[in-house]
Amino acid sequence: MTSSESSPRGPIKSDRDVITDTVNRYTYALDDRDWARLDEVFAPDAVARYGAAAAPAVRGRPEIVAMIRSFLDRCGPSQHLLGNHVIDIDGDTATSICKARVLHIGAGENSNLTYECVGVYRDRLTRTEQGWRIAERTFVIDIELGDRHAVLGGGSR
Repeated sequence: MTSSESSPRGPIKSDRDVITDTVNRYTYALDDRDWARLDEVFAPDAVARYGAAAAPAVRGRPEIVAMIRSFLDRCGPSQHLLGNHVIDIDGDTATSICKARVLHIGAGENSNLTYECVGVYRDRLTRTEQGWRIAERTFVIDIELGDRHAVLGGGSR
């Protein structure tokens, strides 16, 4: 069947749609603080770099989740918006690039502060028995607005 055909359970999604869903699922997990949902996003042995292409690698899904939580557990609400997805598929591997705009609101005494970043996620994905998973992620931040330290770092500068 092609991606435009249907099965008895409805339309079949193309690999491109499933990969886009996987990448988007990450944003819902972070904004909902649903850390278990990241099992549906990252491969167990995934590698991630956040901030710059040369940032230190964080290795393994538990360590990636812990690193993400070290920032988001300190702030109030967040909203991760993704767009302009470009996906290339080669058998059981794929690359995905998308733009991101992320808003973070401070918590507690910093609830009047915001930190926003704009950048690009570059992912390498693999098809597993459970579905497409991110094997390698790099998030390069191009623009920062607001007080990152006060909103994500646990205190005002």
